[in-house]
Amino acid sequence: MDPQVLWRHRSYVLYVAGQATSVAGSSVSSVAVPYLAVVELNASTLEVSLLAFLTQLPSLLVALHAGALADRHPKRPLMIGGDLACLVLLLTLPLAAAFDRLTLEQLMAVAFLQATAAVVHDAAAIAYLPTLLDRSLLQRGNSLLGGLFSLSATAGNSLGAALVSLLGAARALLADALSYAASAWCTTRIRIPEPPPPTRTGRERLRSEIAEGVRYVFADTTLRTLTLTNSTMSFALGVLNTVWALYLLRELHFTATAFGLVMGAAALGSCAGALSAPRMTRLVGPGPMMLTALILTPITQLPLLIASPGRSWQIAIGAALTVQLMCAAAAGTTQRSIRQMITTPRLQGRMQAVSTWLTGGSRPFAAPLAGAIGTLHGVRSALVAGTVLLLVPLVVLASSPLRSLRALPMTAADPGGDAPSAAEVPAAADPRLHQQEGKRQ
Repeated sequence: MDPQVLWRHRSYVLYVAGQATSVAGSSVSSVAVPYLAVVELNASTLEVSLLAFLTQLPSLLVALHAGALADRHPKRPLMIGGDLACLVLLLTLPLAAAFDRLTLEQLMAVAFLQATAAVVHDAAAIAYLPTLLDRSLLQRGNSLLGGLFSLSATAGNSLGAALVSLLGAARALLADALSYAASAWCTTRIRIPEPPPPTRTGRERLRSEIAEGVRYVFADTTLRTLTLTNSTMSFALGVLNTVWALYLLRELHFTATAFGLVMGAAALGSCAGALSAPRMTRLVGPGPMMLTALILTPITQLPLLIASPGRSWQIAIGAALTVQLMCAAAAGTTQRSIRQMITTPRLQGRMQAVSTWLTGGSRPFAAPLAGAIGTLHGVRSALVAGTVLLLVPLVVLASSPLRSLRALPMTAADPGGDAPSAAEVPAAADPRLHQQEGKRQ
């Protein structure tokens, strides 16, 4: 399949442009918000953990409902509404800072509300991609999307470091606010009509639709395995990410510039992983490729655990993070494509919502755990605990039939949508999963 086909697909290009711009803006915030909390608002380890907890809590509280809404209603308005809500919320932070009224409590409230709006947006956005692209184009589409996301993150991290240094952390958030405006504008320009969603009303009906989505995912060997792998990986990363910025900024004495540059350089690894995912899938198969990525991930934590202040360790941490993000992007792009390919269209939103609920919803529990370990035993101990937890997703995938999956599925959409499209056959045993990848391209 010629990659140029996707660049001639106007609606896909608009979708990618909007989402990638938003990622760049969020990457500015990923530098500015920790710096704002830790350095300018003097947040303690416990307060940093609480901020992380509030940021992740909406995935647990509203993801399932967001997925059901994405299957019930047109997805574009949900995407646009989520972007505009994030725009307004973010603007309150530099405004409060301009009047010297910004507090840690306001930062936490905005983080929670923005994350809630983002969950609604993301549930619709991820479920919307299979509407734009034929299933034979999904892996390439996800691969290019992931690569551009990584480049956007690199640019955003570097821009974030520069803006924090030049303007201060609060004003730097204006770049993220503008990115949401650009994302909303791009989404309004997409003209491909969506299939009309079924007309349903009533709270009880919404609950039954949520329950149907949960049953759908856990009845399917492939969806269940990938969802549990993502969830356990997310919990481990939640422990690590809660104290990661604090560790680099306070104990390893990273400057804002070094912090942003390490994150930006590492994002190039994510780009390489996303773009190379289709080729690696063809060479070794999606199962072995994802398994290898999970093996390498805990190994890349070792430089961080033994590091001390100094430029050489900053370089080593950046290199290790590059490899880690390369693995994450290659595996993430592949597993998302598999899930989209085998899920019937009317359940795309709920399938993704179940994954988000378990994946993102595990992180609110990871944040207080990391905070407690960091407070009682030191931040390095929390990092050690997170590294050990990275072995759990490896065990989940290695214990499943997916470990030997040699080709992406070519499962047709289930018109009725009454059962998972591949639920009756374990993933590695389904002959449809062993078709040659080259036929898709």
